[in-house]
Amino acid sequence: MSRLGRLGILWLFAAGTGVLAFAEPLKRFQFSQVEMAVPIKLVFYATDDQSANGAAKAVFDRFRQLNRILSDYDPDSELNRLCRSAGTGAAIPVSEELWTVLTVAQQIAQQSEGAFDVTVGPVVRLWRRARRQKELPPPSLLADARQLVGFRLLELVSDRRAVILLKPGMRLDLGGIAKGFAIDEGLLVLRRHRIGRAMIYAGGDIGLGDPPPDRPGWTVGVGLLDADGPPTHTLCLSNCCVATSGDMWQFVVIDGIRYSHIVDPRTGLGLTDRCSVTVVGPEGIRADALATAVAVLGPEKGLKLIDAIPATAALVIRSSAGVVQTSRSSHWKTLRTAPVGPEVR
Repeated sequence: MSRLGRLGILWLFAAGTGVLAFAEPLKRFQFSQVEMAVPIKLVFYATDDQSANGAAKAVFDRFRQLNRILSDYDPDSELNRLCRSAGTGAAIPVSEELWTVLTVAQQIAQQSEGAFDVTVGPVVRLWRRARRQKELPPPSLLADARQLVGFRLLELVSDRRAVILLKPGMRLDLGGIAKGFAIDEGLLVLRRHRIGRAMIYAGGDIGLGDPPPDRPGWTVGVGLLDADGPPTHTLCLSNCCVATSGDMWQFVVIDGIRYSHIVDPRTGLGLTDRCSVTVVGPEGIRADALATAVAVLGPEKGLKLIDAIPATAALVIRSSAGVVQTSRSSHWKTLRTAPVGPEVR
């Protein structure tokens, strides 16, 4: 989703260190690095510098490894090698990581009736060009690209862990799901290093482990339409993931109309209603994809989808014709809130 300087999701971390009686003291560590073309920030508690440095390196290494698998920018990524098989009829064996991402993507595509669809790549490429050149995609090119989009054009061959792309020219775009998966993997890496009190931020998505030693949870501010604005809701969370999708950073204004970088796969058009969707759920991979799906579906259909998914909640802030509306899923009210004090910035 976007740059670290002005976050659509604002996080607040416990200051100082915590010491538990009869337990080895924990120190707070913080690391930052750019991976998967977004700023990655780690905050966790460990007993010593050596353990912390080793764990942080392992997390960043895992992000880099996943980028080589899932990137649609890297021509040599596993994803792009798969795309080059489109239309050949070949069932291409894929790695466990790519299989996991595509399996979940297809599940959410079906649940959302195509509002989330990783085959949207050809259309997304046209809109990337539109944002650079500040002009709408040519209708003829958009029509051609739309013929290559549809989650039913992607077949998963379960017994062979293989993938078939049915039409020549198909391109997969995992931008709405890959970071969430990477966060899940990063938290697993930290667990293997015996670090449970942790937070991973990756370009608009947050993964949370156990809370800091001196807090009931991690304080996370969500719910804003402008990158410069304050959060409208502040939550106290642990052992879950928070994903936000919206047009706070990536958009283009053409002929007075603001088009989001989020594209409706069913129409091929960028969203024009300003929105911010936050999804809280047990897995980053699903929260990430669901946030995009809800943004496309809109509050009514989107929150109905969320209400059908266990242990998942969503907040939608949407502006249409200058009118701002806030909508919440039924499970949102069960989330623990935190006071917004002078430390929020």
